[in-house]
Amino acid sequence: MHKKFIATIAAASILITGFAAAPAYAGNDDAKRALAALLGVAIIGAVIHDARKDEKSRVHRPQVQPHKRPKANKRPHVQPRPLPKRVNKKLLPGQCMRTIENRRGNRVRAFGLRCLEKNYRFVNRLPNHCFRSDRTRKGVRHGFGARCLRAEGYRLAHN
Repeated sequence: MHKKFIATIAAASILITGFAAAPAYAGNDDAKRALAALLGVAIIGAVIHDARKDEKSRVHRPQVQPHKRPKANKRPHVQPRPLPKRVNKKLLPGQCMRTIENRRGNRVRAFGLRCLEKNYRFVNRLPNHCFRSDRTRKGVRHGFGARCLRAEGYRLAHN
């Protein structure tokens, strides 16, 4: 409001100096009336602008009925969004992680092939160099090495 008011006063003062440069005529009140009208219009415009500015700055809050206020302790259940497909492809099911003990007694962490085929859609996209076959006391176990898959960017999905 202050900027517009100051601009209005400056415009009025420039107008007044223009009238002052004109020769004065005895008994001519037209210049005074025009100046008074212009100053009155400027003041009314400044008041209207200030009133509109006050209306815009007020925050209009919706009226809440006292009996319809939401309770703070009851929140609606929010379903988590499914992961995007590009992220979902890199998450391996946790139930397929196995610790296999080979014939030498070494323990190896791997994802079982059958379990992955049942629980993971993208088995055909897993890197071939991570595939391993380990001989155990119970026979040959096929799967994918956990370290190798981790190095390729695959992660374990938490169930």
